[in-house]
Order: sequence, then C-alpha cells, then structure tokens
Amino acid sequence: MSSKVSVALVLPDLLGTYGDFGNAVVLEKRMTWRGIPAEIVTVRYGEPVPDSCEIYVVGGGEDTAQTLAVRHLREHPGMQRAASRGAVILGICAGIQIFGETFTRADQVTHPGLGLLDSTSHAGGSRAIGEVVATPADGLFEGVLSGFENHQGRTVLGPSARPLAHVKVGTGNDGSVEGAVQGRIVCTYLHGPVLPRNPQLADLLIEWATGTKPAPLDLPAVTRLRAERAKAAGV
Repeated sequence: MSSKVSVALVLPDLLGTYGDFGNAVVLEKRMTWRGIPAEIVTVRYGEPVPDSCEIYVVGGGEDTAQTLAVRHLREHPGMQRAASRGAVILGICAGIQIFGETFTRADQVTHPGLGLLDSTSHAGGSRAIGEVVATPADGLFEGVLSGFENHQGRTVLGPSARPLAHVKVGTGNDGSVEGAVQGRIVCTYLHGPVLPRNPQLADLLIEWATGTKPAPLDLPAVTRLRAERAKAAGV
C-alpha cells in the first residue's frame, strides 16, 4: 500500500445520484480523523481508471448513464484489475447492476455487466421508493443497515455472492434481501449517502483496505441521524 490510502471516486459525472460522492468523503474523513493518511482520486468520464487505489466507490445513475459507465469501464479496466488483487469496491444502486453478469433495462434490452458479482439484474414492475431498514447478514457488522432507495431494479444473487443484509422495511434487491457481498466487493441499493448513515459499514471497508480494525470514533451527530431515519422508517 502507498503512503496514503487512495479512495477512487469513479465516474461521479455519470454515476452520482443523491450525492453518492459523499461515500468517498466519509471514507477519507474517517481515516484522516484517525491519523491514517488518505486521499480521494476522482476519475471522470473519458479518463483512465487507475488500478493502484485501495478503495473504489461507484455511485448510482439512470439507464443511459449505466450503459455509458459500463462502456467506459470496459475500455479502462483499472478497477477490474484492482478487484483481482483484492482492492475494496463499493457499488451503489447502479453499481450493483453493472457489476453483475447482466442487467436488463426498463426497455427490456439486456446488457453485459462487468462480471465482478455473481448476479443478474432486471427492471421490476414497480419502482421502490422510500426508507430501508435491514439486518446485516452473517454478522458482517453491528447494528442495522439503513438508507433511502429509489430504483426499479431487482437483483438476483448467484451462489458466489451473498446478501449484504436482510430487509425489515423496504424492498432492497427483491423485498427479502438487500445488496451483495463477494470477496471485498460490497454493493447496495441504498442512498443517503449510505456510508454517512452507516459508519459501521464505512469502518468495515476501511478495515479491509488497511488490514487494521479502526479505533472507535465518538460522533453524536451520526448517532442522532441514524435514530432519526430509523424513526422515519417506523422502526
């Protein structure tokens, strides 16, 4: 690892719905506050994707943006190379769809994904909009997972991928499970952004990237935010 932990913010000009760039900011800040040197490397459409970063963050976007993003990431496969060496990758909403084997858009056209996840995605009959509360699967981290979803996609996981969480309120992938984990790739349909609302997930990604469990941070504002959103979801 380099002297700084590099967090690649990938294609925020295409995949940046609901301020998903905030996930990269949270990762950088939560490392800096602990004395871990960190930096954000922004990769825009048309620019090569480096394969040297420790963490990659991909946000949400609509159908056309997804198609453009997949084309770009195939032409500049730095993130895929990084994944093969165990880099940490976070995919939000569109990320869970384009990281899979295939994704079928609302126009019923099926496109090949990046093959980073053992999953397929397709357009559901209705749009899932609202607060989500879910229980992390397999004790991945403590507490609950919460966020805001706004998507029509439905995702089916294959045997090599496992759910990130089990849905209590909302839809997630299919009304039962939410997100996906495969190796050090984590995907979720949740915005918010998801990492400000779920610091325990942010710290898990930091632990994977650095090899060291982060020291606790006392941030009362985050605790209040989580309680507020859980109340909004009726939990």
